[in-house]
Amino acid sequence: MPAARPMPDGLPPLRDVIAAHDLAARKSLGQNFLLDLNLTRKIARAAGAGDGGTFYEVGPGPGGLTRALLSEGADKVVAVERDPRCLPALEAIAKAYPGRLEIMEADALDFDERAILPPGTHVAANLPYNVGTALLIKWLSGASWPPFWAGLTLMFQREVAERITAKPGSAHYGRLSVLAAWRTKAKILFDVNRSAFVPPPSVTSSIVRLDPLPAPVAEADIRKLETVTATAFGQRRKMLRQSLKPLGGEDLLEKAGIDPTARPEQLTVAQFAALARALGSDS
Repeated sequence: MPAARPMPDGLPPLRDVIAAHDLAARKSLGQNFLLDLNLTRKIARAAGAGDGGTFYEVGPGPGGLTRALLSEGADKVVAVERDPRCLPALEAIAKAYPGRLEIMEADALDFDERAILPPGTHVAANLPYNVGTALLIKWLSGASWPPFWAGLTLMFQREVAERITAKPGSAHYGRLSVLAAWRTKAKILFDVNRSAFVPPPSVTSSIVRLDPLPAPVAEADIRKLETVTATAFGQRRKMLRQSLKPLGGEDLLEKAGIDPTARPEQLTVAQFAALARALGSDS
């Protein structure tokens, strides 16, 4: 791999930053620090940093991607970090880019993005592995649509990335696939080798891009859609007439016009939306 082109900000290499602040990654926080500046620039470009705008980053750690977003042209980065050990390293980046980096010590799962971020914000993050899926579901299941974000460029374990982008009929197709495809166009951009991280994770990672659709694929209440998909895929080997018994079984399937002998991985997103509509207001 070619040597990283020097950053124009005059900041020290990330390995030196980690050593200076004693930032050993903590498994309890799902931390795996991304140190390859060629790679962080590639992610920043994929997220559209070259076009300017506001970017929201969760779990910046020592700030590798943060620096890349700013260097590539982001007008502003709002970084939410729950590990107080990382704040001094991020403050040094803020000084190198005056007025362009806002640092907030908070848990992103509890963070009200709409209250802080302008509409059209781009989300770019090497998400902590232990909360990545929960954050994605949070961003996909907001009550109002379009969302606060113009696009999500996120890193996940390869297996999770495949679940997000899976199509009906595939082994990876499930609840997360349906929720993503209902409101977005999702695709895997590229893989990230485990050697790019400190410490190296046990699996390959992937960068996933999700762009919001103007409107969902089919009308449905998001909470009922979550209920239907969770119930159906909770027993994915069974026919829907069996797995959906807690929600009405064959009566529900008849209302939605769906074959009761089908299995959940055979249904399209529009069919799951039909089940959510059929669930009724009293469920």
